[in-house]
Formats: sequence, structure tokens, C-alpha cells
Amino acid sequence: MARILALAVLIACGTTVPADAFIAYVSNEKSNTVSVIDTDTWTVTKTIPVGQRPRGIGFTRDGKFVLVAVGDDDTIKMIDVGKQQVVDTLPSGPDPELFVQDAEGKLLYVANENDNTVTIIDIARRTRVGEVQVGVEPEGLTISPDGKILINTSETTNMAHFIDTATRQIVANVLVDARPRYAIFKRDHSELWVSAEIGGTVTIIDPTRREVTGKIRFAIPGLRREAIQPVGMALTKDGKTGFVALGPANRVAVVNATTHQVTKYLLVGQRVWQMAFTPDEKYLLTTNGVSNDVSVIDVGTLKVIKTIQVGELPWGIAMAPP
Repeated sequence: MARILALAVLIACGTTVPADAFIAYVSNEKSNTVSVIDTDTWTVTKTIPVGQRPRGIGFTRDGKFVLVAVGDDDTIKMIDVGKQQVVDTLPSGPDPELFVQDAEGKLLYVANENDNTVTIIDIARRTRVGEVQVGVEPEGLTISPDGKILINTSETTNMAHFIDTATRQIVANVLVDARPRYAIFKRDHSELWVSAEIGGTVTIIDPTRREVTGKIRFAIPGLRREAIQPVGMALTKDGKTGFVALGPANRVAVVNATTHQVTKYLLVGQRVWQMAFTPDEKYLLTTNGVSNDVSVIDVGTLKVIKTIQVGELPWGIAMAPP
């Protein structure tokens, strides 16, 4: 639905878009906008003002809205995909950063960095329905494939909190390396990956036993260890390959997700932060904050094929569902 609505808008504006194009949305933290990218022409087709300091971004499950965490406005803005403009807001705690939805798309879990809580929002009713106290500076959020466990990473506490979605209580805390930024499950629930920006690692956790089972480490010739800062991550649907954004190292690490060994480093833009696959997984797009652009990686060849200029300090990226 989102793809159809977005393409209809582009066609109405006189833009020719082939039927197999996908649409990406990029939050620009400094210019307070969202850039809309057509992945067939690799061009920005629209720039949408959204409010002060947008970061986390994602689609509602029905594809009708793009949600944007607008940190300095303490709210979640809702972009109507058909109208390509902000039409509503969701209530949030102070300084929302990242969020995740439940499988049905009814509840939104939001990490509020400034008050150490995860806020729970009923999307349809546009109301807050609960909150969970977590560690200091919560950021990363992901939900288990069965929907039973919510994971939150707290940057200063250096923990991954396991939250029971039924009781809304923390049921386990797993210590990880310094300043955890992002978390992601393998689709088969066999592993949870947590990136540590200052620790310079990705911690592998067994989500059933809730124990650390390994670490992914990075080394790039000519770069100091402290310049390698893992942040955003993406895993292929088959669980065989992982991609890790390494911040000011300006690289994306390609990881064999079975052996946890790095197989390649891809040079992208400056201060690579978040990433998203196109729905067919042919391409991986990364946001590069300092160079104000998006890099396009051909997943099959593992080569960077395009750079797209967006707004100032691009942070998050979301891809329209097919």
C-alpha cells in the first residue's frame, strides 16, 4: 500500500517511475526534514519538513504512514504516505530516539533517552498506554520474532534489557560492551546481536538462555581502534549475512553470520549510521551523517554503486514495504 501510494504521488507530479521501484525515507537530524528517495532513479523526489531533530524512522505495518521520532519536539510525527506530509502526532516521552512496533502494528514501543523509559503507545488511538523503566539513556529497540520479548539497549548502563511484552516487566538484563546502540534478532530467533559503539564490538546473545555466546570484532588497517564504532546493523532474511555500520570508520563490515567472521569492509560515506535493505534485498542503503548522503550497496556484488545527496546529518532510514 505504501509503495502504491508513494508511486501515485510521484506520477501525479509528473515523475516517471517504473513499477518495480521502491521508496526510501531518510530522517535528516540537522535539517529537520525527511528525504524521499526513488530507488529506481536513485534521486530525492521530495523533502518533507518534520520538526526538530528527527532520528528514528519507520513505517506503520499497514504502510499508510511513516513514523518519525522528533527528539527535540518530544513527539512522534506521522507522515501520510499518500499526501507526503505530516498529518498527525503520537505522544512520546522526552527525546524519543528509536522505536519498534508489535507484529500487529497496534502498539509502538519508543525509547525515550532523557527519562530512562520505554513508552508504549496505542497507534490507532494516538494515546500512551504504558511505560517501562529501563537503564540510563535507552536507545536500541527490537522485538522477538514471536512478539513475546522486547529488547532495549541502554547506552550508559551497557545492558540489553529483556522485557516481557505481556507483563511489561524486565525479566533479564545482559551486560554488553560500552554504549550499546542497536539490537537485531535473527529471524529464526537463534541469536540476538547488539552493537556497542564505544566498545567497538557486536555482542552475540542466545535469546533463550539470555547469555553472551560470542563477540564480533573489527580491525581496519590504518585506522585506530577507537575510530571503529559499530552502530546500525542489518541481517539478510536467510540469516547468513550481516552488515554492520562502523560510524566514523566510514565503512560497513560484511559479516558471515554463521561464523561471525568479518569477510569484507565496504567504504561508504562519512560517519555511516543506519541502514535498510530494499524489500527484495538487492540493495542496502546507508545513511552517512557527516557527508550528508546515502550510499547504495549492491548486495550481490558487495560493491557501493551510488551516492545520493540528502539533507544535513542523515540519521535513520526506512524502506516502503512492497
